[in-house]
Amino acid sequence: MIKIKKNKKPWPTRDAMQQVYELNLWGENGGEFYSGEGSHNPYIIAPYIKCVSQFLNSFEEPISICDLGCGDFNIGKEFVDLCKSYTAVDIVPELISRNKKYFKEANLSFQCIDIAKDQLPKADCVIIRQVLQHLSNNEIKQIVNKLPTYRYIILTEHLPEGAFVPNLDIISGQGIRIKKKSGVDLLAEPFNLKVKKSSILEQTQLKNHKGIISTALYEMF
Repeated sequence: MIKIKKNKKPWPTRDAMQQVYELNLWGENGGEFYSGEGSHNPYIIAPYIKCVSQFLNSFEEPISICDLGCGDFNIGKEFVDLCKSYTAVDIVPELISRNKKYFKEANLSFQCIDIAKDQLPKADCVIIRQVLQHLSNNEIKQIVNKLPTYRYIILTEHLPEGAFVPNLDIISGQGIRIKKKSGVDLLAEPFNLKVKKSSILEQTQLKNHKGIISTALYEMF
């Protein structure tokens, strides 16, 4: 059974994410922390792991990675051997403690921080996989302001099929903008992230018209 230590003071985003794991809102894994089908379904994660691995292997010298919102680390563990260093971050303290117990590599470290409020770890490349979709526009703005310090951004979001109105606001929590037929686009209003170059690494069409999982690569100035 997952044991969550209650916060003495209200911390809305952390409280929401702790509740997700405590109540198994993204599914169950025998009483363990479970980051949902999007982090475990082979149909979704296999093409993602393949394209990110190809990107990391394209460098003559391994680069450093910062994973913002590492979850249960079922995906991140696949990239540790492909980079110089891997810093995995999440907002839930108990989840980070669990990850430290199960995943141990010389070039791997875990940190418990609020990526909207706290200073982000330094790295060549930042990975943000299906994290921003759960956050309010205000929190996303705070994160976007810190992203230009990285050389590369690998961003994955759950988006509607076809044309959609980007960045409709939500309250931070387990839900995402797909219910509003919207999705996160960092290049659009109100975020307007400035990038040197952008490309789509991979897109996976979900079944029953439930949208697409889209992974973009941004090269920064």
